Amino acid sequence: MKLGDLRPPRGARKQRKRVGRGPASGHGKTSTKGHKGHKARSGGGKEPGFEGGQMPLYRRIPKRGFKSPFHREFALVNVSDLARCFPKGGDVGPEALVGAGLLATKASRLVKVLGDGELPAGTVLTVRAHAFSKTAVAKIAAAGGRAEVLPA
Repeated sequence: MKLGDLRPPRGARKQRKRVGRGPASGHGKTSTKGHKGHKARSGGGKEPGFEGGQMPLYRRIPKRGFKSPFHREFALVNVSDLARCFPKGGDVGPEALVGAGLLATKASRLVKVLGDGELPAGTVLTVRAHAFSKTAVAKIAAAGGRAEVLPA
């Protein structure tokens, strides 16, 4: 026996139904769609969400609010976190925050520094982030550091 001699057993493979090919085929005239009605028409049938004439769910539930196209999601970092992870000072950007474990990933996340906590005097930090609160900028400057805003 050769590979080319292999055939599926009889009855394992069915011919596809060819509708609308004359009366002798058994599927002529109405092409197995019956007589008249919505489902017999071209493009006929129920649309998604149709519930038999009952008011569909997507129209029954209340519609509330909207999603602002200008909303920006920030990853938040506090001044106390900076003091804990960078006690010697230095240059702090989104990559350094990821390395210190303050941010999960840097996957296109915007970073905002908030002013919760204290930064010890002499901790000279150059902090680069996409946004700062006013108290965070004041506390970083009071400790002798700088706050640089990155483009969003």
